Amino acid sequence: MLNLRFNDEHLSGFLTEDELLIMQEEVTVCHDLFMNKTGKGNDFLGWIDLPEQIGETVLRDIEDDARKIREIAEVFVVIGIGGSYLGARAVIESLNHPFASMLMDGKRAPLVVYAGNSISQDYHASLLELLDKKDYALAVISKSGTTTEPAVAFRILKAHLENKYGKENARERIISITDQSKGALKKLSTDEGYKTYIIPDDVGGRFSVLTPVGLLLFAVAGFDIRKLIEGARNMRNTCIAGSSLLENPAARYAAVRNSLYRMGKQVEILVNYEPSLQYITEWWKQLYGESEGKGGEGIFPAGVGFTTDLHSMGQYIQDGQRIIFETALTIGSPSKQLKIPHDPSDLDGMNFIAGKTMHEVNQMAALGTVLAHIDGEVPNLEISLPAINEETIGELLYFFEFACGLSGYMLGVNPFDQPGVEDYKRNMFALLGKPGFEKESEAIRNRLAAGK
Repeated sequence: MLNLRFNDEHLSGFLTEDELLIMQEEVTVCHDLFMNKTGKGNDFLGWIDLPEQIGETVLRDIEDDARKIREIAEVFVVIGIGGSYLGARAVIESLNHPFASMLMDGKRAPLVVYAGNSISQDYHASLLELLDKKDYALAVISKSGTTTEPAVAFRILKAHLENKYGKENARERIISITDQSKGALKKLSTDEGYKTYIIPDDVGGRFSVLTPVGLLLFAVAGFDIRKLIEGARNMRNTCIAGSSLLENPAARYAAVRNSLYRMGKQVEILVNYEPSLQYITEWWKQLYGESEGKGGEGIFPAGVGFTTDLHSMGQYIQDGQRIIFETALTIGSPSKQLKIPHDPSDLDGMNFIAGKTMHEVNQMAALGTVLAHIDGEVPNLEISLPAINEETIGELLYFFEFACGLSGYMLGVNPFDQPGVEDYKRNMFALLGKPGFEKESEAIRNRLAAGK
């Protein structure tokens, strides 16, 4: 039985059940394309079966390596960008203590930090200042090994690691997660003898969170990867069983969001009420933005954290252009309890909620927001989890992945490529004078000189 619940009961006035069920035939066609692997990008559908195909040997290997890293490292650096780190960071941030960086003493797992997700000199120089003082290990994640941001970061950190520990000892502190047989990182890993995990050929980066790209990092951080996989497996079994909009929550989510898109709701805002879920939102934005934004199509994915952003974005959501719909990610029970005390002076006027938990107040804030935004003509959806733990997060990850693929097919795009991402890279390489980009370099120089 699934923990996750998808709730669209607040769509009344925007989309009727009969109007939604008109989408059933289209959803079934797209679901069949998945199951038969005959749709666009079908050579990148390996993620569908990952929860069932992760073998015991790989799991034990990951758990053993994670144990070794926890023994030798105070800090674990994850080098990657986009899908090579966002999914892992989303899970770790959602499950970790929010002040883990301040609780290093006696900590059961290393502090996980990130590199190669930008080209910021200040960030990476500051990271080196930390690593000068801490024992650390790293994972470098890249299919090719030539993506600029992680390649530059790995070059810097590899040199730092070898200078600090010596080449032989540094080798024991590097784990490579890369292509099975090709690419610069694969060759370097083989030449240097790094422990290596494989990213399957038929799994793209943004769908790779249930491969060693995510699992190794979760295990290093001290979380139960088997429970995470169990949650994903439960959701998978529901999603592949059929396309019914009454039984498959991912199919229903895909149908609802496409229905709203065709009604002019071009922006979806993923809302969370727990700061620990911020990077779930960041991962979701990449998953849907890169999968759907093609050929002039696609729902623009945005994210907010409430109630914080009600004091910044709330005005626009309530009263701006009516091109928005919201999907709220809610949690039934927090892991900790905290009641609001009574204050005899009551100068802040808050005694009316004394004795209630902060979670009760948060829930009423969420309900009040939904009602206000519906009155402001913003359709509201809800994805609810009973609690935040490995199993429920596993369900959530697979739910979003499956719905994303279906939704992309409904839009008529290939959800598994990203041609637009290459445009900035060509310009950057030309500006930096990369060999082979001489014509592009000249064209850009002429363009800049003309002020265009």
